[in-house]
Amino acid sequence: MPAVNPAILSWARDSAGLSVEQAVAKLPLKAAYGKSPVERLEELEAGVREPSRPMLVQMAKQYRRPLVTFYLSKPPRPGDRGTDFRTLSGVQAPTSDASVQALVRQVVARQSVLRDLLMEDEADEVPFVGSLSLNDGRKAALDLAHRLLVSAHPSKAQNPTQAFDNLRDVTQEAGVFVLLKGDLGNYRTAIDTDMFRGFALADRLAPFIVINDNDARPAWSFTLVHELVHLFLGNTGISATRADNPVERFCNDVASAYLLPEEALAVLKQGQVEFEDLPRLVSQVANAHNVSRALVAYRLLRSKQIQRPQYRTLVSIFHAQWQDRREQRREAARSADGGPSYYTVRRHRAGKALIDTVRRAHLAGDLPTTRAALVLGVKPTQVGEMLSG
Repeated sequence: MPAVNPAILSWARDSAGLSVEQAVAKLPLKAAYGKSPVERLEELEAGVREPSRPMLVQMAKQYRRPLVTFYLSKPPRPGDRGTDFRTLSGVQAPTSDASVQALVRQVVARQSVLRDLLMEDEADEVPFVGSLSLNDGRKAALDLAHRLLVSAHPSKAQNPTQAFDNLRDVTQEAGVFVLLKGDLGNYRTAIDTDMFRGFALADRLAPFIVINDNDARPAWSFTLVHELVHLFLGNTGISATRADNPVERFCNDVASAYLLPEEALAVLKQGQVEFEDLPRLVSQVANAHNVSRALVAYRLLRSKQIQRPQYRTLVSIFHAQWQDRREQRREAARSADGGPSYYTVRRHRAGKALIDTVRRAHLAGDLPTTRAALVLGVKPTQVGEMLSG
């Protein structure tokens, strides 16, 4: 094996958002040779000692990097994950959101394999990706959303789950892969929606939308349409709950206008409703249209029917109520038997479009098991079961 550039070790740790002390707590380093664990890691990063292969394997696991990365001649240049729409400037967030960066790297790797496959098959490009700009205005984006999603408007569904499934099906039929993913492989690595709500990879051959499924189920439809508008604009980037960025606000306005038409707000017009009654009435409107209550509150804010302090109060109330209900559901699930199987859950998170594409390529011999596993986000031994459903 080639010698390891010690600069790779410190870069991998830093990019994982870990201090030396935090890294030592995760790595199999103990005091030895009169040195503390921290001093031993510092020696590795300074090139005083060479890391063993088992140590590199552990570093790859804890720093969430492929093992081969540690044998590069120098630290790689930062990958382009697009614009960070969670910030006003669009500048990427600091290393504190290393988990989000790791998630984006995972999805980009999956997309790159899929894109190569589609290119070899001479698949058609998705024409609406990058077809609009901000200068075209919200109406143009809203009209495009209506044309693409006309058969799947949430108001036609029986509940928020069916509403999202219908929107997802139509979006995938239009050529977009829609993933549900809110962790790095298990519940211990779950990423809060304050860190990311969704992100889009704008590519005309293999566009991706990723939705944080730790969010409330009624909010998934909004995130899907929001990220779809990012694809209209040709934007690759990450979104969260904040909307200070002008592009993010544009996508919020288009998505909310599509999901909740103006006439739906008639019962909530200012002057006719006391603020104390708003939480109840907002809930009624949200339930009737299979959207989140936060979306209804946002529409009231943007139409100037409520002020920002009132909007924040409503969102805080709804968020607290959702957290309470989520915990109750988790308690009920822990005490209940049965439930969907592991593979049923994983297939739903991957989406029908991804499963079908991988199945066709794998059966044709164009996609080896190891690469099929990468695209599906599972182990190679699980590919057969994933594709059999």
